Amino acid sequence: MNIQPILETGEIKLCPLLATDFEPLYAVASDPAIWLQHPNKDRWRKDVFSSFFEGALQSKGAFKIVDKLSGDVLGSSRFYDLNEQDSSIFIGYTFYAVEYWGKGINHAVKTLMLNYAFQFVSKVYFHIGATNIPSQISIGRLGAVKVGEQEVTYFAELPKLNFVYEISRTNWKGS
Repeated sequence: MNIQPILETGEIKLCPLLATDFEPLYAVASDPAIWLQHPNKDRWRKDVFSSFFEGALQSKGAFKIVDKLSGDVLGSSRFYDLNEQDSSIFIGYTFYAVEYWGKGINHAVKTLMLNYAFQFVSKVYFHIGATNIPSQISIGRLGAVKVGEQEVTYFAELPKLNFVYEISRTNWKGS
């Protein structure tokens, strides 16, 4: 499975993240409101975001999400922790510019990523911050169910409690 393909719909495009994407992505990520619900609330700071961005590049599964009509950078997401024995992968590290919240972007991005992933794996997992209620609700709307809790150590950050959600290929409706 290529964990960094180009994925797109008529409206959005997920492009493999490049080092040259730092400034346009940081222009989005520098809004503190984005990170209020996330486990790591200070990612709006350039030094902290720089470490987050470096981890995204090193993952070789991260995307810059672009509005195809306007060319605006909307945010980022990634595939990570592909486990061929378990036939599973994670989707996460997702964030969007505040002005795109509630407009169906997250649903469209996750649907695109899930449809792609289920060509190769039978389960997709998500780490959702234990206090990130909006993301827990959003992932539940896609059909994910909570299957556990786990301390997650993000690249160059302290461990944080996350809930683990799962969607199986057999339960995915491809909506």
